[in-house]
Amino acid sequence: MSAIAATIAGSDSGGGAGIQADLKTFSALGVYGASVITALTAQNTRGVRAIHDVPPEFVTAQIDAVFSDFDVHAVKIGMLSRTATIDAVAGGIERHRMKNVVLDPVMVATSGDRLLAREAVDALRRLLIPRARVITPNLPEAAALLDAPLAKDEDEMRAQAQRLLALGAAAVLIKGGHGSGAESVDLLADKNGVVRLAVARIATRNTHGTGCTLSSAIAAELAKGRALADAVRTAKAYVTAAIGAADRLAVGQGHGPVHHFHQWW
Repeated sequence: MSAIAATIAGSDSGGGAGIQADLKTFSALGVYGASVITALTAQNTRGVRAIHDVPPEFVTAQIDAVFSDFDVHAVKIGMLSRTATIDAVAGGIERHRMKNVVLDPVMVATSGDRLLAREAVDALRRLLIPRARVITPNLPEAAALLDAPLAKDEDEMRAQAQRLLALGAAAVLIKGGHGSGAESVDLLADKNGVVRLAVARIATRNTHGTGCTLSSAIAAELAKGRALADAVRTAKAYVTAAIGAADRLAVGQGHGPVHHFHQWW
């Protein structure tokens, strides 16, 4: 039986993040990908020009179409934009008893453009975090979810991870890509403790879509039956290689995408 993953996220017309990055990642990792589009963005490597939200009832229709037919083994949730969309997705999770939900709390694009309405943050906390197998906030997203200052070191990252677990998530992967120093350190926390995942920091401005790619890579590995810690390690290795190869792509004039197909071309 084919491993199947679904992405519930926004579209990136520039192809580097969102639904496009998720489906590229699923394909690169040998998993069949289905999709539910929550928003359309007019976007390129230099920024987001416009956002068109998909009506919540049509988000629901997409969810019901996909999950009534496919045996989906893991779900990545990305850009949701507003409260009504979060409500629709939460209802879909319950109705279809979705497994292995990877929640990437997308709030701001690499370009700095806001992708989640401020009033929707509370709905994300209440309705989706408790339903997630793992959430994958970067440092600014973790701070925003907790109404806290940005974590400045690993001790503060650990403390914030514990506070996010207290919101109901089964596990938290707090990502240190926005930090400083020679290493990029992520921390995977659950009730059993904390796993430190560190790689050498790569000097490139072509990092568009890294968060989407990591969360969808985790979902792909969970869809194949890996344990969470193994899925995260494999996903981080894939994303690190994609970032390392990003400068081989000549795409756009701003923050270019990572190289999802670095193993093939």
